[in-house]
Amino acid sequence: MALQNTPHATILHLIEEQRAYFRSGATRSCDFRREQLRRLAEGLKKWEQPLTEALWQDLHKSYEEAYMTELSIVRGEIKNHLKHLKGWMRPRRVCSPLKMFPSQSRIITEPLGGALIIAPWNYPVQLLLNPLVGAISAGCTAILKPSPYVPNVSRVLGEMIRDTFEERYVALVQGNREVNGQLLAERFDHIFFTGSPGLGRKVMEAASKYLTPVTLELGGKSPCIVDRDADLKVAAKRIAWGKTLNAGQTCIAPDYLMVHEAVREELLGELKQALRTLHGDDAQQSRHFVRIVNERAFDRLTGYLKEGKVLYGGRTDRAERYIEPTLLEDTKPTDSVMQEEIFGPILPVIPFRDIEEAIAFITEREKPLALYFFGKKHRREVLRRTSSGGACLNDTIMHIANERIPFGGVGQSGMGCYHGYDSYLCFSHRRSVVETTTLLDLPLRYMPYTLFRWIKGLL
Repeated sequence: MALQNTPHATILHLIEEQRAYFRSGATRSCDFRREQLRRLAEGLKKWEQPLTEALWQDLHKSYEEAYMTELSIVRGEIKNHLKHLKGWMRPRRVCSPLKMFPSQSRIITEPLGGALIIAPWNYPVQLLLNPLVGAISAGCTAILKPSPYVPNVSRVLGEMIRDTFEERYVALVQGNREVNGQLLAERFDHIFFTGSPGLGRKVMEAASKYLTPVTLELGGKSPCIVDRDADLKVAAKRIAWGKTLNAGQTCIAPDYLMVHEAVREELLGELKQALRTLHGDDAQQSRHFVRIVNERAFDRLTGYLKEGKVLYGGRTDRAERYIEPTLLEDTKPTDSVMQEEIFGPILPVIPFRDIEEAIAFITEREKPLALYFFGKKHRREVLRRTSSGGACLNDTIMHIANERIPFGGVGQSGMGCYHGYDSYLCFSHRRSVVETTTLLDLPLRYMPYTLFRWIKGLL
């Protein structure tokens, strides 16, 4: 059932109500923020079953995968913020140079104000609520906008937010890109957007009207390198898992596989076996294999299958929006499958002769959101000579699971980061404060600078 667009008048009313509520100072105390974080944790527990059922309806996402990749990540984020929020809020004393005597310096954090959080459909719970944790922790109000492509999840999220928070503090609005446009035309104090680079440009363009700071969590073609000295069995299992999690509809999924030609055949054999172990001989019958979000995405992905030779998989069912995990070879760098982020269970395989060739191939392209390397000898060199939002050595995906390290893109793959302390900083302003006593007033800085020769030595 399609969701109804939230009326424009309602959106304007919510923005004004939240602006007034923030100005009242109600969101600023540590006790208030901690209480709201606890309310979110309780709401997540209360609405766990409706949320996981909705994820199954929209994406065929099993309870286990929904809990592991959506709910548990938000819960871990909340726990981390509750544990550390007091310390994060504490003013930080900074040493003042002698030239500033008798002044003292410190840094305080203050909430930016009203936040707009726009989330995508692929991890609709995690990617909406995880940024919200940062907004609450920082003392902001928030308007949330989920994706219309997962209508059941978005409907349940709306009910959960209304049940958990006052609308003048946190509110959720529904709708299509027209609603996105209406939201982006208004003034916010921070915009947090997760989605494609193309839409990210539109968000940034809209934000420029008011010079609104933005966090852009985008994507790109995340490479995966398997060198000749890698543990091929382990590499295959972790690549197969990372690529088929959520049917490849993950912004940090391995987008293409570069394998040393000396181990290509052995790795392909291990990959095929790993895919069968994970999903059975017929992944369509697996309870844990997610479906493609809609027919439009299905048609785009099946078009990629014509751009190379299918080594494994390739079966499709449009009625079920099912695409079998597929290994593809003989693709050209100019093919669409190598130009666009795939966002599906299709993995092009590209052989290389030496690590220089692999590094050159990656660095000639836009900076990806993630980079994965399997091997021993060249792992540090690959990190040193490439750039990506995040990276895993001998693993895939798992850097997103640690709420204590920042997650974000670089260049084309995003701007800004979040998770843990970085989420708190994302929605905060670090304010520099210099306090000077009036009991002592040295004449050194005042005109007509009669003591300049003394001042010059201090500068």
